[in-house]
Amino acid sequence: MRIFIDSANIAEIREIHSLGFLDGVTTNPTLVAKEGRDYHQVISEICNLVDGPISAEVIALDYPGMMQEARQLAEIHPNVVVKIPLTEAGLRAISSLNKEGINTNATLVFSCNQAILAARAGASYVSPFIGRVDDISYDGMALLKDLIEILDQYMLDTEVIAASIRHPM
Repeated sequence: MRIFIDSANIAEIREIHSLGFLDGVTTNPTLVAKEGRDYHQVISEICNLVDGPISAEVIALDYPGMMQEARQLAEIHPNVVVKIPLTEAGLRAISSLNKEGINTNATLVFSCNQAILAARAGASYVSPFIGRVDDISYDGMALLKDLIEILDQYMLDTEVIAASIRHPM
């Protein structure tokens, strides 16, 4: 198991990182906007602080826009993993980015079927939204367990970053 923090607050990330267990960071434009800072600058600072995967999300919802933003984000630092929403355009972008050697994190995953599609498209990571699955009266932790089992069974190299966790069980 690896531990990621979902934040754009440099002081918060630095503090958690100093505890010695932080493996990576996930962030998005909304979190950076709350800090009132330039998106690319914050991503660069996070990459220089934490030596691990740094997931940074695109804003675009269309394939050409996702591709353009993803390439710009990937140029910031080798540790950048581009977060792509799991839509039809997102799946196309994940597949294309994989062919270009750009690591991706499929976000907005709510089912095993979605995660399998993302993995087959070449996503480096999938981020199932566990708490949000719980919110709609399904068992988010069961989804997580099933997803990990399926990826292992079919020998898919995609890693899982459980997102929106509200309780450990």
